[in-house]
Amino acid sequence: MTNDPLNRRNFIKTTGAASVASLLVGAQNLHAGGANDKIKIGLIGLGGRGCGAGIIDCAEADSNIELVAMGDLFPDHLEAAKERIKANMARRNLPFNDIYKVTPDTMFSGFDAYQKVIACDVDLIILTTPPVFRPLHFRAAVEAGKHVFIEKPVAVDPVGVRHIIETSEMAEKKGLTVVAGTQMRRARHIMAGIEEIHSGAMGDLLSGQSTRIGGALSNWRSTEAIRDRSWSDMEWQLRRWLFTTWGSGDFIVEQHVHNLDLVDWVMGSHPIKAIGTGGRQNRTDSIYPNVWDHISVEYEYPNGARVTHIGSQMDGVSSRNDMRIDGTEGRLFLSFAKVSIEGKKPFNYEGPRPNPAVVEHKDTLDAIRSGNTINEGKRIAQSTMTALLGRMAAYTGRTLSWDWAMQASKLDLTPKEWKFGDLAIDPVAVPGQTDLV
Repeated sequence: MTNDPLNRRNFIKTTGAASVASLLVGAQNLHAGGANDKIKIGLIGLGGRGCGAGIIDCAEADSNIELVAMGDLFPDHLEAAKERIKANMARRNLPFNDIYKVTPDTMFSGFDAYQKVIACDVDLIILTTPPVFRPLHFRAAVEAGKHVFIEKPVAVDPVGVRHIIETSEMAEKKGLTVVAGTQMRRARHIMAGIEEIHSGAMGDLLSGQSTRIGGALSNWRSTEAIRDRSWSDMEWQLRRWLFTTWGSGDFIVEQHVHNLDLVDWVMGSHPIKAIGTGGRQNRTDSIYPNVWDHISVEYEYPNGARVTHIGSQMDGVSSRNDMRIDGTEGRLFLSFAKVSIEGKKPFNYEGPRPNPAVVEHKDTLDAIRSGNTINEGKRIAQSTMTALLGRMAAYTGRTLSWDWAMQASKLDLTPKEWKFGDLAIDPVAVPGQTDLV
């Protein structure tokens, strides 16, 4: 573990305390001013997350911001963005005219749109692009000296994870704030419950189960579900990125990273190995290019505890989203809505519950203004790698160690060229047949 940039000691050092204040590292910030300073924002990625929660949660956290530049790969997404943002702000009674300062000269589309947004006079970049782009876009923003709010997950392969870690170290040296979109880290009930666990309320942690079973997301971008004849392979796959492994990382990475991030937080470490299986039976239509619809992974942690994650995205099945962890002196039940501990030191949270998706943006803006920088880059890289380890183990049917995946795997799903054209898509993974890279 000596070569592991996310070893157990460093992980506990950076995440052991359950308060947001513990994330502040006090470095000199490049935009340290008064509380009334307007922060100029560049938004990259104008899909549902970008025009929805991305900029809207940020505006609700602090309306003293200006959205001055935005970009997307697709011109039609760019053209629709203003009205979508306006409508979403109206639903929360936010002052659109005071915040939206984008002009025709600061609207960009194409593969180089991210470079053009970053080159504008902005303080903070919000990255809500498909995960495959995040290592590239994150590096460009940090090299330009911009603070970054980066949505989860941050990569689709180990090469991308290592790239994120390197960029995070660059951001730390530059005194830049980097906040990740794992908003459950700022859910007050979860923070309080995990603080109890780390203080010894459950004794030694022995085993657990994490479950996230939900719908197939069959209505996602329904107007683009059927391939237009004018779309190349690359364009089609990027419009359907959620359902391509190279674009999203598959659903265990793209969505269930939230759950696995919490498992790692509870356990106080990343896993040391994983074994899994899965496939697709429900979501088999051609509009779902090559991702799975169900997966089961057993993770083993440094203390010998094993936690199984069961996940699916299927229509017509019962839904569930929670976690149970057993210890020598208690049992944890945790969901996005509640937390409780049974045992020698029972616990139930009854305090305030501000919207964690808004809080994470408030923390970002406060850090920029105060100069007390936050850098969550390595932490979200670790959580992304936990999800990737599970996917890689399940896809191949092999037991995989964290050290091998983090240090030795050469898996890189990024296309050789960023341009529209022919692009063969990998077949759906089959355990025992899919190659280990």
